[in-house]
Amino acid sequence: MNKEVIIVNNVFKKFKISKKQQKIDRTKDLYKEVLKGVSFSVNKGEIFGLLGPNGAGKTTTLRCLSTLLSQDSGEILINGVNTNNDIVVKKGISFLTNDLKLEECFTSNYLFDYFSKLHGVDSEKAKQRKEYLFKTFGIDKFEEVKIGSLSTGMKQKISIVLALVHDPDIIIFDEPTNGLDVVTSKIVLDFLKEQKERGKTIIISTHIMNLAEKLCDRFAILINGKIKCCGDKEVLCKDKSLEDLFFELYQEEYQE
Repeated sequence: MNKEVIIVNNVFKKFKISKKQQKIDRTKDLYKEVLKGVSFSVNKGEIFGLLGPNGAGKTTTLRCLSTLLSQDSGEILINGVNTNNDIVVKKGISFLTNDLKLEECFTSNYLFDYFSKLHGVDSEKAKQRKEYLFKTFGIDKFEEVKIGSLSTGMKQKISIVLALVHDPDIIIFDEPTNGLDVVTSKIVLDFLKEQKERGKTIIISTHIMNLAEKLCDRFAILINGKIKCCGDKEVLCKDKSLEDLFFELYQEEYQE
């Protein structure tokens, strides 16, 4: 029987709209509802994909999961602990967001040591972890180069490594291959598969359907703040592609 590590139950979230955005959207509404009763669960040791177009609410959902945002209503449980108790939850998760900005005057070596100390990782374990991650992602040759002198792809790999210093059981990545070349993307995806084999629970958000088909055990399609379907590909897609299923659901949502 599958163990549900993450349970998202009927989550709603809205944001206040600026006057400028009201003009752009041609609305007098003061708030925009971004999540509209989102519910899904993620099992231990699987890769779960949260799929949808830009603006669907994927990043907001992941930020609520990682305790960076609080939902307006509904409940999120991680290993049976409500995310409102964020200190307990944060210790066991990793969250990578595209908004992460690295200080360009530091080296990856310095930042890894700094984040390891923040997470309370034992110095010997931190050393072993650094050697493994730096070698896996090809950072070892650049560990004393300042971040500002590195390529965009290398910066992304360093961001991933820094999110994983404490070897978390739950990995939450928002568009992990965004902006990466094909070689770097493969390194990241192979690493996620390896973590799954180690029993880690992984959630990724993406709008790239063929990536989700290859990587994810199960997925949920999020459109306009609502989960349109959730399950594995064989059950949901049947004889059609994931991309075809997505466009069917997208058209249904905006033709209603």
